[in-house]
Amino acid sequence: MEVALAYQRCEEITRAEARNFFYGIRLLPGPKRRAMSALYAMARRIDDVGDGPLPPDGKLARLAELRTDIDALAGGGLSNPDDPVLVGLRHAIDRFPIPAAALNEIVTGCEQDAAGVTYSTIEDTEHYCRLVAGSVGRLSLGVFGSSGDPGEAAGLADVLGVALQLTNILRDIVEDRNMGRVYLPAADIERFGCAPDLIGPPAAVGALVAYEAERAERYFAEGLGLLDRLDHRSRACTGAMAGIYRRLLGRIAARPTAVLEGRLSVPTRQKAWVAVRSLVGVPA
Repeated sequence: MEVALAYQRCEEITRAEARNFFYGIRLLPGPKRRAMSALYAMARRIDDVGDGPLPPDGKLARLAELRTDIDALAGGGLSNPDDPVLVGLRHAIDRFPIPAAALNEIVTGCEQDAAGVTYSTIEDTEHYCRLVAGSVGRLSLGVFGSSGDPGEAAGLADVLGVALQLTNILRDIVEDRNMGRVYLPAADIERFGCAPDLIGPPAAVGALVAYEAERAERYFAEGLGLLDRLDHRSRACTGAMAGIYRRLLGRIAARPTAVLEGRLSVPTRQKAWVAVRSLVGVPA
C-alpha cells in the first residue's frame, strides 16, 4: 500500500472516531499530523478490541496478535504491508523517534480489562491510567519533540495522560459499570460509602466523584508543565486536547452526580474555541 493512501485512511479514522483528540492534532503541521493520526488509529484499534464484543479469551488472543504487529514495528519491520494503519505507522516511526514498544502498554491495559482486573488503591488506578494514556503521551512526544531533559518531558507527558484518563473514568462511570468495570479505587469507594459497583447512593457517588475530580485537576496542573517544553504547534495541539478535557473535568466537578445521569461532553463550539485559543498561545 502507498504511504499517502495509508495516511489518508489513518486520518479518516481519526476524524471519524477521535472527537476531542482531532481538535488538537489538526493544529499540527502535515508530517506531524499524519504521524499522530497513525498513532491514534493504532491505539484505537487496540481499544476497540478491549471494548468490543469478543469473549475474554477471544480478546486476549486478538491482543496477542496486535503485540506481534507492534513488536514488528518496534523491530524495524512490518507484519502486514497491506494494512494502512501499520503502513502509516511504519513510515511515522521511520521519520520520528517514536518509542513504538510503548504501544504494548496500551495492550497490557486492555488485557487487564479483558481479565477483569480490579483496582484496590489509587496507585493501582494510576498505574492503569499510565498504561492506557500515559503511554500515548510518551508516544506523542516522539512526534512533537521537546526541549530540556527528555526524561523529565516524558514524565510530564505521563502525568498529563493520567489526568486525561482519570477524567475519562469519571465521565464514563455508568458506561464502564455496564461492562462490569470499575476503575476508581476500592479503598476510596468504601471510604465514601458507595456501592462497590458505583450504582449508588447518588450523594455518596457524587462526593466520591468530586474528590477524584480534585485529584485529576492536580494532575492537570502538574502535567501541563509539558507545554513549556514544546514548539508552538505541538504546544497548541497538546494545549487544545488537554484544555478540552480540563473543561470536561470542570463540568463534572460542578455537578458530580451528573455522571450518573448520562455522558457529559463539551459543546462543539467550546471545543473549537479552546483550539483557537491554544493556537494563538492563550491558555484555555
